[in-house]
Amino acid sequence: MDQTTQNFKLWLEQTKDEPLEAMASFFDARIDDYEAHMSPWAAHYLWMAKLLPDATKTLLDLGCGSGLELDPIFARFPSLEVTGVDLSQRMLEKLRQKHPDKALTLVCGDYFLTAFAKGYFDAVVSFESLHHFTAAQKTALFEKIHGALRPGGVYLECDYIATSPEMEELAFAECARRRQRDGFDGQVFVHFDTPLTLEHEMDAIRAVGFAQVELVGFLPGDDHTPMLRAVK
Repeated sequence: MDQTTQNFKLWLEQTKDEPLEAMASFFDARIDDYEAHMSPWAAHYLWMAKLLPDATKTLLDLGCGSGLELDPIFARFPSLEVTGVDLSQRMLEKLRQKHPDKALTLVCGDYFLTAFAKGYFDAVVSFESLHHFTAAQKTALFEKIHGALRPGGVYLECDYIATSPEMEELAFAECARRRQRDGFDGQVFVHFDTPLTLEHEMDAIRAVGFAQVELVGFLPGDDHTPMLRAVK
């Protein structure tokens, strides 16, 4: 068993009695320290910004939060037109406060249900937002992303993965146990990590018809937060 899986098993045991929280309320309650909590991924945010094509003019950000990935993106593309979708109204308010002069369209809602303009976006990004969902849910979302991109458009995803099939299975089993214990039905989004393996994540992206799906790589010292790129 790899070290990340061992650490995950230990975390599951240590937190087994903690109550689940609905996704939106989880982030609303942590707005004040969220950016400090996410600071270890500063290099990943910069990496994502550098990977966007030079001609990017329209961007869709799924799970945009307070805009940590958008900070370096706006530094590179100050005139970028961005649509951001997030469940937390407080996060979106903070994003608007940080970038009052930017071309931002912010949607407080579920990106699985939000309608995206067909063939409109040069790029779509998702940073540390999708590791709470099943492969079937993700495949449906990736199909929407594919439809929202113009021909040749790029989808970038940087997210937490399971480093073994055992870790993936443990995560989903424990999430199901806690849902039942705490009375959350399967339609309610809860904040609990259920990452897919890299293979399963990439399979879900490939399934919707992207012309190219690739692992860009990992940053040094990190074996569980890959950067993925798909081209329509």
